[in-house]
Amino acid sequence: MDALTKEAVYTIDDIYALPDGKRAELVDGKIYFMSPPSRTHQKISWKLHQAIANYIDSKAGGCEVYAAPFAVFLNRDHINYVEPDISVICDSSKLDDKGCHGAPDWIIEIVSPGNKPMDYFTKLFKYRTAGVREYWIVDPTKELITVYRFEKETMEQFSFGEDISVGIYEGFSITIQ
Repeated sequence: MDALTKEAVYTIDDIYALPDGKRAELVDGKIYFMSPPSRTHQKISWKLHQAIANYIDSKAGGCEVYAAPFAVFLNRDHINYVEPDISVICDSSKLDDKGCHGAPDWIIEIVSPGNKPMDYFTKLFKYRTAGVREYWIVDPTKELITVYRFEKETMEQFSFGEDISVGIYEGFSITIQ
């Protein structure tokens, strides 16, 4: 292979052409295949989705919460497509039947052993530069939640069992057990 050989650049069409049951994300034209989530991952995702949906409903809020698989066309281009574990979108003009076009307001990713670099580095950079307001990384193995509030340029870490205030909502907090 010579030094000028270029790596293939994939598009959203390639994601949609994958065989049924095969899930992947696309970041800057590179495909990242996803393995099925564990039971612990699903339990945390369900509880987070439930808590957020209940809060939004109780406030008759205009935001919507979606659990994976839910398509996020992050940069409104053809080379970035992600499926965050939890997406909260407050601008309904970004939503259609295909998913979210642009950055959600709040994203939560639940770390699996094989995707740590993706969540802690690749997605952190993409979400920040795309305009996501708040990004949580939940690590069940370490029982640790890392919270990035990009608008305030802050990062905090919490342990499972601690009360975590949600930056995009006044007076709302979540405890992950």
